[in-house]
Amino acid sequence: MLFRNLLRYQLSLPFKRQIKMNITEYISKQVNISNKQVSSTISLINEGATIPFISRYRKEYTGNLNEVQIADIQKEKENYQEIEKRKDSILKKINEQGKLTDELKIKIKNSYNLIELEDIYLPYKTKRKTKGLIAKENGLEPLAKMIMAQNNSDIRGTAQRFRSKEIKTIDDAINGSIDIISEWINESINIRNFLRKLFNNKALLTVKQGKETQNADKYKDYFDWSEPLSRCPSHRFLAIYRGNKEGILKMHALPEEEYAIESIDKRLIKGNNDSSDIVKKSSKNAYKKMLRPSLENERINQAKKIADTQAIKVFSDNLRQLLLAPPLGGQRTLAIDPGYKSGCKVVCLDEKGDLLANTNIYPHKPQEDTKTASKRIVSLIEQYKIDAISIGNGTASRETEFFIKRLKFNRPVRVFIVSEDGASIYSASKVGREEFPEFDITVRGAVSIGRRLMDPLSELVKIDPKSLGIGQYQHEVDQKELKEKLDFVVESVVNQIGVNINTASKYLLQYVSGLNIGNAEKIVKYRLENGLFENRKQLIKVPGIGAKAFEQAAGFLRIPKAQNPLDNSRVHPERYKLVEKMAKDIDVSIEELIGNEKLIRKIKSNNYISTEVGLPTILDILKELGKKGLDPRKVTKILEFDPNIRNISDLSIGMVLPGIVTNVTNFGAFVDVGIKENGLIHVSQMSNEFVDDPNKYVKLHQHLHVKISSLDIDRKRIGLTLKDIEQ
Repeated sequence: MLFRNLLRYQLSLPFKRQIKMNITEYISKQVNISNKQVSSTISLINEGATIPFISRYRKEYTGNLNEVQIADIQKEKENYQEIEKRKDSILKKINEQGKLTDELKIKIKNSYNLIELEDIYLPYKTKRKTKGLIAKENGLEPLAKMIMAQNNSDIRGTAQRFRSKEIKTIDDAINGSIDIISEWINESINIRNFLRKLFNNKALLTVKQGKETQNADKYKDYFDWSEPLSRCPSHRFLAIYRGNKEGILKMHALPEEEYAIESIDKRLIKGNNDSSDIVKKSSKNAYKKMLRPSLENERINQAKKIADTQAIKVFSDNLRQLLLAPPLGGQRTLAIDPGYKSGCKVVCLDEKGDLLANTNIYPHKPQEDTKTASKRIVSLIEQYKIDAISIGNGTASRETEFFIKRLKFNRPVRVFIVSEDGASIYSASKVGREEFPEFDITVRGAVSIGRRLMDPLSELVKIDPKSLGIGQYQHEVDQKELKEKLDFVVESVVNQIGVNINTASKYLLQYVSGLNIGNAEKIVKYRLENGLFENRKQLIKVPGIGAKAFEQAAGFLRIPKAQNPLDNSRVHPERYKLVEKMAKDIDVSIEELIGNEKLIRKIKSNNYISTEVGLPTILDILKELGKKGLDPRKVTKILEFDPNIRNISDLSIGMVLPGIVTNVTNFGAFVDVGIKENGLIHVSQMSNEFVDDPNKYVKLHQHLHVKISSLDIDRKRIGLTLKDIEQ
């Protein structure tokens, strides 16, 4: 009986509800959203609607779900389909073996957990020729069953009967039975589930030094490290995981071994005889050779998945903040990619970001030709009527800033320091070559530095987010999930802000709801051949833009100075007639209505509710009418670094300095205080209270005052604090 319960545990349990869960029920349970909302959302997705379109223009259908909730539904839809696909595969393979009973079929169909499905399938999985399989072929399975029953007082005498050409001794028979029983124990769902909980709750992460390499020093903090895996923060786990992957560290995640084996024995041992002793040997063998490596790998993968999720969230939050950075707008800009020996590359851009001129200056060592450089910059400012100067924050950035600020111009010019992370990637990319085929990478890099001041979003969408210097351990996380999340953020931000169809590049247009790189290229081509778009309706004339693409994209495209002012708003064309009726009912034109809060308050929203349009959409329209098509991004600010601080040797503990946040991680935030090395505000230094999420306290590109709390000049480490510092 014990053997039967062990081997077929999954079939001896009381059955759950014997009805297959449909996709709506599954998703509703996973995301905690009603069946009705899930069903409506799935229908819209299946019809080709995008997440931004659904969240903005189909609120009545979804019950006002936001983008994140809709994305969760879409993700769980994919998970459900993956589970169903795996079920079909398992059922087919077991059926081919002739072992698919009605009970087993129901058990598989009732499971909606991939790990549980694999546990059920394990006894039926095609195996390589294991010791247990060889022992069965040698006729030892009946002996193994007798041993498992544990009621034979002379098991060695019984084993004598199983000697054969292949099984020469009694010990051979016993050892073969141990191999068979070990595999039964390994295949027991009961035991695997118990041990899985033990690994989840009690696994100790232990780390030792592996091979010695030049890069080993960066991992030396972990050469003799241990902590409960469940309490290991994501950034530390990913650092250890990377070190283990490189072979510099050796990591394990295991519960106390003796307790684990004793726990198995408690579930198997029912007597105190020779058979029981053999079962004990079998459980020890099963744990060490099968269960421990399998469940350790599973637990590490689980920890990795959790760490990936947290790291990707940090990366996504940073990317969203970066893309929402305020634009300078259409102002003529002189951009400088600073350098020493190779000089500073200088470009001038017009209001649209088109290149007007480029040159090199050499104001720093070794040339120090400040006279010629000064004349050249002053001449360019005057010749091209420059409004702003954008300086990259890399090598020689502060020296270039000091040089520029000493110059006298005949017009007001603002000076900005901008992040140049990713500029070199752009300059060597296919996109960079397409945009500036006749110029080299130095010119392209400087153009990118200038354009990201004028409109960060339009420029940054051309660069792989992983090259933007934000996030943590991005190369260690699941790359498919990372790309999906980052693409979601880019699409979300682009559609949140809206895109000027008459100025946007194809690289920006491709992220608009309903569009892709193919029809984005067609829009740009149509614009070049036919002139600027005068209204949204013209979009349908672009080859390849059908009714569905128009429906999905139109509300997110902007046409400034269009004849119909609604074409420069988030109001969807399908609701223009509704707005016209609102304006007519209070006897004003649409032009008079837009931006006039007094008139908008006269509109009674409940009067316009219909079977097609509900209150959420009407309130959105009224809110949009009050905005005058304003850009939701804030105004660009200039950060003035302390002019007395030029390198790390100028710092001292206790100094309070202005700085800008360059990266936010789970363990703290990095801040640029105007020198090459960034300082770190550890989470413990962000507040006098416990900080569970740094993003609640600081944001990317936020301007702060920070105090130097620790300084290690040799290792170039700067510790910062926000405690008791007024902002």
